[in-house]
Amino acid sequence: MTESHPRITKAVIPAAGLGTRFLPATKATPKEMLPVVDKPAIQYVVEEAVSAGLDDVLMITGRNKRPLEDHFDRNYELESALQKKGDASRLAKVQESSDLATMHYVRQGDPKGLGHAVLCAAPHVGREPFAVLLGDDLIDPATRCWPAWSRSRNSAAAASSRSWRSRPSRSTSTAARPWRPPTRATWSR
Repeated sequence: MTESHPRITKAVIPAAGLGTRFLPATKATPKEMLPVVDKPAIQYVVEEAVSAGLDDVLMITGRNKRPLEDHFDRNYELESALQKKGDASRLAKVQESSDLATMHYVRQGDPKGLGHAVLCAAPHVGREPFAVLLGDDLIDPATRCWPAWSRSRNSAAAASSRSWRSRPSRSTSTAARPWRPPTRATWSR
């Protein structure tokens, strides 16, 4: 018997960290905006989400992360100047990032870690399943890890039954139960 699982369409990208591992390059520029070849690193992360069908992207940002929002927003002045010059190829590159997905932003007031950043997404994702993609983990687009992972029977069941307060049960059913921290008794499971 096959159970129907809700399709995962939401991605949460925590990008509120201080970027201390990349100092001094990240003193004035968010590490997610550091270029990798010809695009900022964060664009590769959003492209991976979109290629996996996650077209509702919530980015958790923090202090000094405004360039992330600006990158995925329209820049009408620049677009107009490129259009007037007849520079269609550069215009397409500029518009590409703002047309990728529906972007949302939540600001994490204090950098309290990854768990807190994901918790900041709770009002946006509600009880729907979602994926967490880290803003500085780059995946080769040819690999397409997410679609392969989500097609596997067990992983799809686990992913579709998780929400920010639940985890899959131990039985073959995918019914969710409230999450509790592991105890010594559950370590061997």
